Amino acid sequence: MSEANSMNKMGTKAMFPLILSMSLPAIFSMLIQALYNIIDSIFVSQLGSNALNAVSLAYPLQMIMISFAVGTGVGVNSLIARRLGAKRYDEASSAATHGILLAVITWVVFVVIGLFFSKPFIGLFTDNSTILTYGTQYLNIVLVASLGCLVSVMGEKILQATGNMIIPMLTQLLGAVVNIILDPFFIHGYWIFPRLEVKGAAIATVIAQFCSLFFIVIILIFKKHDVKISFRKFRFKLRIIKEIYVVGFPAIIMQCIGSVMVSGINAIISLFAPAVAVKEAYINVFGIYFKLQSFVFMPVFGLSQGISPIIGYNYGAKNKKRLYQALKLGMIIAAIIMVFGFLLFQFGSPFLLSLFEADELTVQYGIPAFKIISLCFVPAAVGITFSTLFQAVGKGLRSMLMSIMRQLLVILPVAFFLAKVSLESMWYAFPIAEVVALITAILFFINLSRKDFKRLDVVEE
Repeated sequence: MSEANSMNKMGTKAMFPLILSMSLPAIFSMLIQALYNIIDSIFVSQLGSNALNAVSLAYPLQMIMISFAVGTGVGVNSLIARRLGAKRYDEASSAATHGILLAVITWVVFVVIGLFFSKPFIGLFTDNSTILTYGTQYLNIVLVASLGCLVSVMGEKILQATGNMIIPMLTQLLGAVVNIILDPFFIHGYWIFPRLEVKGAAIATVIAQFCSLFFIVIILIFKKHDVKISFRKFRFKLRIIKEIYVVGFPAIIMQCIGSVMVSGINAIISLFAPAVAVKEAYINVFGIYFKLQSFVFMPVFGLSQGISPIIGYNYGAKNKKRLYQALKLGMIIAAIIMVFGFLLFQFGSPFLLSLFEADELTVQYGIPAFKIISLCFVPAAVGITFSTLFQAVGKGLRSMLMSIMRQLLVILPVAFFLAKVSLESMWYAFPIAEVVALITAILFFINLSRKDFKRLDVVEE
């Protein structure tokens, strides 16, 4: 199927088959990515609790880098999809070219952060010299060599906006497979490779990201697309940058807020834990949870990647009926995925923790934590779908406000006060925050329906 036909079918094809065809490649690639995250942490956990603790503490700053990659990509994706829906192809191509250059500029910023802020950041949460060394080494490498991640993610978002979901899937699949293969060699020093431990995990990660980069750049250069990336006579246009970041900046903030939340929870644990062993066990529990929950949330994000260009295209084409169809079906599918995730965390917690060679204390604290936090999964599914809608129609500020409420204004204060009761009670902050975010999303949607969507034409299929 050509990309032009794919774009046309976003306005005409039966909605459920369309969502499946657009989403399944992204869901599959997200599952592979989640599997990589889990396997990567399993290999690191084999080095001991200090290594796992270090990677858990490093994760928030790594998340910020990924936030800029994904957030800017979301802005570019939304702009391209809307311009293609409105048949303004030159502007769509210009947005794609701007996106690639913005990814390179972002990389330069994270080179500086990686070189000068890695050690101070890890030092905020631990006095353990081994954890400090491991965490600093890991962050130095993944941030300084983040060009592969930033540009490959941008390339994926550009192609997804044109309706091409297969190449982005293959790009992520390639990176995940290479990473999984290289991990044991670089971490444990198999065959001709030196034993690099946590540093090896970081090196395997960036090599895999550069493999993804080379693959998608070749595709962008040599394969025909609905958008054309060209730097000949190119000049930055502030209008296009503004339109990208109207959606992209809120998406970046949304992602970055997640890293602030993780750091905040770690700080609350450090503040209220009665002993060092308890603190390290709870931080490991949260770190393990964050890896495992990706296996549940990543398919929903993959689904979002599939429905976002559908919503954006039909919004640009002023087809209200199909926009609502995509939202409704996306919400149902997301909820079904989250129900399975909820059951997994409710009944499979001991097995999940055993994958990471968790010690007795980590298992003791981890089982109730997993059962409590997973209560947030189903309301999160609905909230994520609403957030995707807001981003796809250029209302990214609403998604940002939802994330601020969920991950700053609600979850951290509630977690702080519940932690005064007990650290186990702290986990109830997660379902409480998701319910508040969902109520906010519903109010935003009602407002949007009465104003913006009311002006859309109801196009008959």
